[in-house]
Amino acid sequence: MSELSKARGAAGPTASAPDRAPAPRARRFHRLAQRLNVRIYLALLASLALAALLFGVVAHMQADPAQLNSSLATFGEIAAEVLPPASAPPAVQQAGLSRWHARVHADLALYGADGSPIAAVGHPLPPLSPALSGSAWMNAHPPVLALHLPDQRWLLVRRAEPHVARMGMVALLALAALAVAIGAYPVVRRLTRRLERLQTSVEAWGAGQLSTRVAVEGQDEVARLATSFNHAAGRIEALVAAQKSLLANASHELRSPLARIRMAVELMQGQAAPALREELSRNIGELDQLIDELLLASRLDSASDALHIEAGVDLTGLVAEECARAGAAFDAGALACDCDPKLIRRMVRNLLENALRYGGSAIEVRLDAQDAHTLRLEVCDRGPGVPEGERAAIFNPFYRVAGASEAAGGVGLGLSLVRQIALRHGGDVQCLAREGGGCCFRVSLARAAPFA
Repeated sequence: MSELSKARGAAGPTASAPDRAPAPRARRFHRLAQRLNVRIYLALLASLALAALLFGVVAHMQADPAQLNSSLATFGEIAAEVLPPASAPPAVQQAGLSRWHARVHADLALYGADGSPIAAVGHPLPPLSPALSGSAWMNAHPPVLALHLPDQRWLLVRRAEPHVARMGMVALLALAALAVAIGAYPVVRRLTRRLERLQTSVEAWGAGQLSTRVAVEGQDEVARLATSFNHAAGRIEALVAAQKSLLANASHELRSPLARIRMAVELMQGQAAPALREELSRNIGELDQLIDELLLASRLDSASDALHIEAGVDLTGLVAEECARAGAAFDAGALACDCDPKLIRRMVRNLLENALRYGGSAIEVRLDAQDAHTLRLEVCDRGPGVPEGERAAIFNPFYRVAGASEAAGGVGLGLSLVRQIALRHGGDVQCLAREGGGCCFRVSLARAAPFA
């Protein structure tokens, strides 16, 4: 034996190409069977097959009378053995028919060979059809069976309670429908329950809970969708975290050169012109405010950062302090709510500074209870107002009303922070036109803290 033959023998018998072929086919079939549309389709086919089987059973039990003609001759022979002979008097034949009626619970009628009636029991039956030549079902409703007896007599038979049979058929059909429903529901519910869990997770993620992930179940389209969502959510969470870290670090690092610039300005006050010193101070103040508001906006954008809620905060006193600082008229009763007092103070201060910047000094502030669960704060001014088409956009970050000048001050984040703070306290803010000129900013706040 050659070395090549020995090597082949040592290696053992190798599988032929046809033996290896089923594995890829099995894998392809497995992947196909895992597809959601195929599984739903197969579940539907299985339900239809079960329904067809049950309806077939019902149809077999309620067979077409025409299909039973082959057995009618046998029935006729049996009837002839049970009934009195044709030579018996009519009274005897009537008595025999009555005894059989008590057993089979059917309407019966007996006719002679010439078609003349001999006896009858039960409800009246239609007359014997002269066109009949042998045992058959007569055209009637309910159907009537005409048996041609061996002695040439005719026996008509009709079930005495046909509605019972109809009710039985309805019951069987209802049972078939119930079986299909019971068989299909677990399959469909399992699929839809996974979709519901996916929807709940997506909604939670969209609400700001970026750490939300979906449990991956199975290997079908829903599972692949859950996997894709988890990958996308992870990448977005990482990008948001990197952006927040960059923003926080950049804002922190900006404070050091800003502090050095402020110190340099203070040292050069005797050398620079008053106008220059004032301009530098204003710019430094704007930069400092921008850094603070960027950091606060970054914190409020994250739903995972909990508010520092305090119960029963004296909202009237807090707003009164800010109004006194801004010189605004204030009207309110004693009201309290559960809130983060630092954020609420910042919100009120931003509204007052915005009114002072664009609305002049005639500022009116009102605080009242909108209902048992909501407080309402209004800050109104007599400025030029906000065009109706821009009242929603002014709460966007860095948005400026057309015609507004940067010289007026502000960095474009104040009203955006107002809305974020209101939302985090279960409320919202609106910009409304004020009668007689100017505008009113109306803030709603939940009395009980919606977030902790």
